Amino acid sequence: MSSRSHTGATKVANPPPVANVFLKLLPITLAVFVSFLTIGLPLPVLPLHVSSTLGMSTLVVGVVIGAQFAAALLSRAWAGNLSDTRGAKRSVVTGFLVASASGVAYLASLAFVSSPAASVGVLLLGRVLLGCGESLIVTGSLSWGIGLVGPQNAGKVMAWNGMAMYGAYAVGAPMGIAIQGGYGFAGISVAAVVLPLLALALIANVRATAPTAVRRTPFYKVLGMVWHPGLGLALCSVGFGVITAFIALLFASRDWGNASLAFTAFGLAFIAARIFFGHLSDKLGGASVALVCVLIEAVGQLLIWGAQSPTVAYAGAALTGFGYSLAFPGFGVEAVRRAPPQSRGLAMGAYVAFLDIALGITGPVLGAVAGAWHIEAVYLAGAVAVALSALVALQLLISAPKGGHHA
Repeated sequence: MSSRSHTGATKVANPPPVANVFLKLLPITLAVFVSFLTIGLPLPVLPLHVSSTLGMSTLVVGVVIGAQFAAALLSRAWAGNLSDTRGAKRSVVTGFLVASASGVAYLASLAFVSSPAASVGVLLLGRVLLGCGESLIVTGSLSWGIGLVGPQNAGKVMAWNGMAMYGAYAVGAPMGIAIQGGYGFAGISVAAVVLPLLALALIANVRATAPTAVRRTPFYKVLGMVWHPGLGLALCSVGFGVITAFIALLFASRDWGNASLAFTAFGLAFIAARIFFGHLSDKLGGASVALVCVLIEAVGQLLIWGAQSPTVAYAGAALTGFGYSLAFPGFGVEAVRRAPPQSRGLAMGAYVAFLDIALGITGPVLGAVAGAWHIEAVYLAGAVAVALSALVALQLLISAPKGGHHA
């Protein structure tokens, strides 16, 4: 597998220039952005479609939203091993095709609107397909990016990938509202079919990297190496989860109007943090960056919890986005440092699996909380979970593996 993958052995004297890293990652970043619009478009629309059109409870809304994350979780090990043994590009291409199939299921669910339970069943199939597609895309694109620009740029790869993902949420939410207004849920479904195929065209000519592993590595082994940073990611992801699942319902319950602006505030703050501070995890070490950022995120959650006006809720969403933005690569750099190079795809899959666990649990559990108390209670729960991730970051800081950080 050549010495290229072991940059540590021959201490890198001249790492690739920043512009070169950017250009190598650009087509993958754009493709991830376009494909993730498939997830972003339904975010403000789906909870209202399930609760209003189909007449279901907040618990069912939580299950429908959470199903995507549960499916992503269950497919991470498969996606990681596919990326390591068959090549990261193969993983990404397969992901785009599976994500496109989710739109077909959304369209099919509209045939059963007169029997809501059946419609929800078909919708769930679409969410499961989307979760599997997302898993293949994220795991493959992270591994592919690190393969193209080297592990010393792992933080940048995660920063750009994340920017594409959450940028798609920011742009996708208002686009989703607009498409829903003009063409209904059918319009959202058609877009979900087309967008991943567009993404496929963007990466068609990008060089594939060679598979890094000859045989499958057991998932539990890699999970054991990255569980500590993964736990930090899981806890701080609850803040993101309560915004995706419940902000539309919070705004509807208070007659505040346009909830899509909350997604936009979250996404823009997320992107701004990545553009201006995305390099800090590689430079200062992931744990110290994560520590500061999760505290900012917790403040954002508390603002939404106490908000008496939409403006304060938007500010809370923006702070949540800003803090969460840098916590993700912060904990991620710690995960990469703990995993062997030949299992990098699997390590990325294992790490991101903690995000899925958090989001898969957040929907149904906090949906029940919202039903028992008031909808804003989920943001107090979010603030507590995010604050706990600060303790994990602190622990990582104290128990940093010897050998320093990536330069």
